[in-house]
Amino acid sequence: MTAPSPRSPAPGRWITEWDPEDEAFWKETGERVARRNLLFSVLSEHIGFSIWTLWSVLVLFMGPEYGLTPADKFLLTSMVTLVGAVVRVPYTFAVAIFGGRNWTIVSAGLLLVPTVAAFAVMEPGTRFSTFLWVGLLAGIGGGNFASSMTNINAFFPLREKGWALGLNAGGGNIGVPVIQLIALAVIGAGGGPRVLLGVYIPLILLAATLAALRMDNLASVKNDTGAARDAARDAHTWIMAFLYIGTFGSFIGYAFAFGQVLQVQFGRTPLQAAYLTFIGPLLGSLIRPVGGRLADRFGGARITLVNYLGMAAATAALIGAGLAKSLPLFVAVFVVLFALSGLGNGSTYKMIPGIFQEKARAKGLTGEEAAAWGRRLSGASMGLIGAVGALGGVGINLAFRQSFLSSGTGTGAFVGFLAFYAVCTAVTWAVYLRRTPAPAEATATTPAQQRLNYAEV
Repeated sequence: MTAPSPRSPAPGRWITEWDPEDEAFWKETGERVARRNLLFSVLSEHIGFSIWTLWSVLVLFMGPEYGLTPADKFLLTSMVTLVGAVVRVPYTFAVAIFGGRNWTIVSAGLLLVPTVAAFAVMEPGTRFSTFLWVGLLAGIGGGNFASSMTNINAFFPLREKGWALGLNAGGGNIGVPVIQLIALAVIGAGGGPRVLLGVYIPLILLAATLAALRMDNLASVKNDTGAARDAARDAHTWIMAFLYIGTFGSFIGYAFAFGQVLQVQFGRTPLQAAYLTFIGPLLGSLIRPVGGRLADRFGGARITLVNYLGMAAATAALIGAGLAKSLPLFVAVFVVLFALSGLGNGSTYKMIPGIFQEKARAKGLTGEEAAAWGRRLSGASMGLIGAVGALGGVGINLAFRQSFLSSGTGTGAFVGFLAFYAVCTAVTWAVYLRRTPAPAEATATTPAQQRLNYAEV
């Protein structure tokens, strides 16, 4: 096999041969190319996350003069999250249709639409329905995650996927606290929401330009509707989607809701809320690659199980802090919950390629044939898992909306989240860690091919 050049040929920048599982190829050429694509993928996804979560910040600017109730704001952020979840499915398959580099250019450029639209309508007197429609446009930023993860999954060998996917996703997730920090600076300086939006327009143009100049398309990532169909038929796709609701759904849902909870339940001003909201998403983003690295070493299923136990404990502590009306304890525990959600994001996403690689091994496939089968199914499943997982953010915001409408506090919502984390813990153990007896008909020479062992994925 001829190793591709670190700078793939123009025009179109298509790499025709790619085998990251070949260690000689990886050391000679592949690693440099993969890391370069990872860097600029992170940049585009980072800005996509910022635009997706834009309205979690904008609602902090929207005081009484805007005429919106807390329920209106929770509904607005819920719908933005919903769109971000839905568009992840087509964005996943866009990589195979257009190429990873090409789609990164397009998806980055599309972020101008919600940003410019928000710039145009962001003023008192605008109807809620207008804010809602413009907010829905921001949902396209959530799709960048799915296409970016699918693309980077194809660049890296299985032994490094946990780290690479964790870094890619963590770098994207960090767009949430970054836009919150920029908002804090804008509010602190007495600026309005249009100043914040004006910061991001040149950054979007920069991300699209750098993707065009420095990223590559992999010819081996071909459009395969059969892969999508096979992934949708596999039970593990939906089990992992359910588990991802608990990790990423929590991260994005809390990122949208945290500032509003501080304002409504604890009476914080927009500036006071902005001083606190960025801390949790920042830690959750930074720790995501750590979750992937721990999963590489100890197995994603084990890390995910322990992580869910921690999330359940933190949620129970949040209920106590809310009942005690202790803002310092509430914020401290919420930050811990954010960090755990980020850690779980890394470990669950590492499990996906590992599960399908294990299934390939159980089918008797070996070498590149097994790796190709695993990449095909895991790449296709990532879009579905990412989309369903993001729906957890919708549920969190709707749960908070209902809880505040019913009782004026978020306690009822947290009780529901605690029950959900308990179910996720049980599912992780029952499906991926519970030991089952070997089949009676297995022989001494065949049990490894007959039994699936997901503890190490």
